[in-house]
Amino acid sequence: MSKKRPVHVSMKTHRDVGRLRRRDAYQAVRGAVATCLGRRDFRIVHVSIQANHIHALVEANDKYALANGMRAFMISATRRLNALRGRKGQVFIQRYHAVQIGSPLQARNALAYVLNNWRRHREDLDGRAQRRANVDPYSTGILFDGWKVDGRPYTFGIPPGYEPMLVHAPRSWLLTVGWRDRGLIDVRETPGPIAGPARRMATCSPRP
Repeated sequence: MSKKRPVHVSMKTHRDVGRLRRRDAYQAVRGAVATCLGRRDFRIVHVSIQANHIHALVEANDKYALANGMRAFMISATRRLNALRGRKGQVFIQRYHAVQIGSPLQARNALAYVLNNWRRHREDLDGRAQRRANVDPYSTGILFDGWKVDGRPYTFGIPPGYEPMLVHAPRSWLLTVGWRDRGLIDVRETPGPIAGPARRMATCSPRP
């Protein structure tokens, strides 16, 4: 892999870990993301937490940096979620799935897929607060500067009391400049399946 190409990573959790879209689980994942901030060769750029899986967009210098960075995140998340649930053992099901992004269109689609994944799973209809929201509170969408509303660029403010996940700003051309040639992302866009072949780059099964 090349450090010029970001990676879309997905991780699924075991059923007995419970629903991840809760405030306590959000804080656990947020803490695990923060543990990766000091890494120089691996950067978590965006995250979204769904009911039983997590999506992330990351940048890594090479395949070893990707594997080590993901291992660090997953071990930290495993320890925090296990402590929260009062359980032991693996949190994530065997492997994470990683797909390298190689074009502006693929980058744009990956951003929409990760940040608006809650609409794909209809989590945006789960309760009155969710239906009122324009951005997924269980994601880094509130920090994203590529939204549009009614065809115009739109930037969200951070509401009082909300603690966004602390992530790195992207550095790759594809996630900073390249994707924008394919159009801003509408806050109401519902992503479909990711097109194109998915190539697993690395797997990891961390233990607590």
